[in-house]
Amino acid sequence: MKLSIFLNFSLKKLKNYYNHSTLIIHYSNVMKKLSFIFLLLPGLINAQKTDDKLEKQLTQLIQGFHGDIGVYVYDLKHNKTVAINADTIFPTASIVKISILTGIMDKIQKGELDYHQRLIYTDSLFYDEGDDVLSRFKDSSSIELSKLMMLMLTISDNCASLWLQGLAGGGTRINSILDSLGYKYTRVNSRTPGRENNRSQYGWGQTTPREIATIMERIVEGNMLSKTSSEKMLRLLGRQYWDEEAISQIPPGVFIADKNGAVDESRNEVMYVNGKENPYIFSIFTKNNVDTSWQYNNEAWVLTRKVSALLWKYYNPKAAPSDEPIKKE
Repeated sequence: MKLSIFLNFSLKKLKNYYNHSTLIIHYSNVMKKLSFIFLLLPGLINAQKTDDKLEKQLTQLIQGFHGDIGVYVYDLKHNKTVAINADTIFPTASIVKISILTGIMDKIQKGELDYHQRLIYTDSLFYDEGDDVLSRFKDSSSIELSKLMMLMLTISDNCASLWLQGLAGGGTRINSILDSLGYKYTRVNSRTPGRENNRSQYGWGQTTPREIATIMERIVEGNMLSKTSSEKMLRLLGRQYWDEEAISQIPPGVFIADKNGAVDESRNEVMYVNGKENPYIFSIFTKNNVDTSWQYNNEAWVLTRKVSALLWKYYNPKAAPSDEPIKKE
């Protein structure tokens, strides 16, 4: 006999011996407590375990980094994690664009925007950091929303991203969505009233290695807003131009969803690797970096490649030589 059925049966029998009204109160309280326990049981049964072996390897690898660093890894096959400073808040840099994407997809899901609708670019939207494509558009030029999203995610076009932030309803609305999804630290700061102090500390956006990895996990598993929205988000994040850091250590035939970000003192990346043997998600964030250079051998970027290579080999120990990561000549 199941526990819940047994308790229901037993408690009903007790009504024959005790005051009816008193029993009903006790009965209700007991069932509330039992219901709470039953809600917790799936989480307790499926609780993630720490991969101690991998944690030791990663701890040794990142030791000595000249700055603050946080790493989070989730093994989707074995439900194991590694969390190193994973709940520390870091600047997102361009990874804030995943938050903006969430706001846009919510609008599309509600029918307030259409993925293929055409938009008119005006000079009032101009924002230029050197290589942005959209800022080269002429006033009154037309572009499809889907292509604007591609520019934001694939080449990290900041002019497109700021326009999309506005189309999503602004930082306040995006943050409200993130809060409703249970994210406490992942926020948009720039152009968001009341978050000026956060912006001065973290820049355009902020998150933790754990939170951004769990957002990626929800996208992968089809639980971010909706299955349809998640699938579109995954496809969009699978088209990445900036592929010389973590992505460079994964064989080109493997599907990857990725977003990275960089400012002088912070270099970050979150990535889903759909390895046929063992899919996994990992994020690496740094701040207060001593090395603020923009060369290939920047300390944080070198470490990102090393972490990515370690994880690929760890989860694919039997990979053939042809499956080895691509090396830059």
